[in-house]
Amino acid sequence: METKPPIPLAVLVGIQTPEVDDVAHQASLEELGRLVKTLGYEVAGTVSQRREGTGAGSLLGSGKLAELAALTGGTGVVSSMAPPPKSKARQRFEGGAETTDQAEPDPGATRRPGFVIVDHELSPSQIRNLERATGAQVLDRTGVIVEIFHRHANTREAKLQVEMARLKYVAPRLRESSGGGGRQQGPGAGESNLDLDRRKIRDRLSELKEQLAAVQRDSDHRRSARRDQLRVALVGYTNAGKSSLMRALTGSQVLVEDKLFATLDTTVRILQPETRPRVLISDTVGFIKQLPHDLVASFRSTLTEALEASLLLFVVDASDPTYEAQLEVSRSVLREIGADVVPSRLVLNKMDRVDAAGRAALMAKHPDAILLSAHAPEDVSALQDIIIAFFEAEMVEDVLVLPYAKQGLIGEVYESARVLSEEYDETGRVLKVRGLPGAITRLQRSLAAL
Repeated sequence: METKPPIPLAVLVGIQTPEVDDVAHQASLEELGRLVKTLGYEVAGTVSQRREGTGAGSLLGSGKLAELAALTGGTGVVSSMAPPPKSKARQRFEGGAETTDQAEPDPGATRRPGFVIVDHELSPSQIRNLERATGAQVLDRTGVIVEIFHRHANTREAKLQVEMARLKYVAPRLRESSGGGGRQQGPGAGESNLDLDRRKIRDRLSELKEQLAAVQRDSDHRRSARRDQLRVALVGYTNAGKSSLMRALTGSQVLVEDKLFATLDTTVRILQPETRPRVLISDTVGFIKQLPHDLVASFRSTLTEALEASLLLFVVDASDPTYEAQLEVSRSVLREIGADVVPSRLVLNKMDRVDAAGRAALMAKHPDAILLSAHAPEDVSALQDIIIAFFEAEMVEDVLVLPYAKQGLIGEVYESARVLSEEYDETGRVLKVRGLPGAITRLQRSLAAL
């Protein structure tokens, strides 16, 4: 019977700077803990320190560095990478000595954390210094997020985008192997191993860009086909309940997990009960504090869904004490791509976790917000009515004449607009319709071209 490998242990490290209060600092560390859990690690401890900034060579002061090293089994000292000098006599002595005793691992010994996860973006030198002092592998917040994205991407487009972001993150953090940076012989002569690795990354990035451009052209064509349809995009912080709400609104079996970034790929489903014209709901990737810029830039398809939507629903976990900061993160990312001009409504989700006093405070602070729980059918039904009412206010009525010789287009009419009445005369079928101005204009052009 195979035994499962033990869950990797990790220590969280956070620096509280003067501009960050206790609540925000603690919330950030808790969020980092959920990221680490999503990555498949177990949090074995936390080390936190108040400092003026995060620019120190080892990030932490000497006392806190020693405290961290005590958890991981390191020395607590940033030692030099260069081997200590030895005399020729010492080298001859050690070369001739035979090592007879091998230390046997103690099965009963307490496992030490093998990872140090830092709640900030680190420079390559800071990572090296912390690894020398702790003897553990060090990841910063950006590295954790990139790794989660790498594991959770499913579609070809998402996989290409994530690989590009991962390579851009890894490239400046490459380091020489312990064998040294010897020069290559033959093609590429004069390049060190490090130079060669960086060149491989540049070549791979160029190849990925070409592949991604081809995939995105196909995605653009699919979005173009939905151009005149009614589209709602669910946007917001990761784990705010967007996928649960998507499932409730559309009756679809989209993935719902209590994990950060459980959903990375854009999902588009039809609002249920189905309306005429149909309303499309898209669930987008969640945002997070300090989301790496390369990931924001690379997730073009997901963000384009928000940019091209007719209505944005900002979904917020109202039970989270830092929900306002999370909402600002979502809005700032959408401002970055110009989606802040799209009409939007604020949806305060998970109200089943909020007491009466909290509900009253939220209603007073956000009088125009939609308060609901994605698990309450009556709340979801009320949201459906709000979505339909929003589009109804934008619709206009018109009359279309469909010649008898072109009755094959009737399906397109029913797909793009709501047919209020049908009559027949000598020219063909006379339809009174209601729909968005753009959709009706497109139908009129199609009929005029016949």
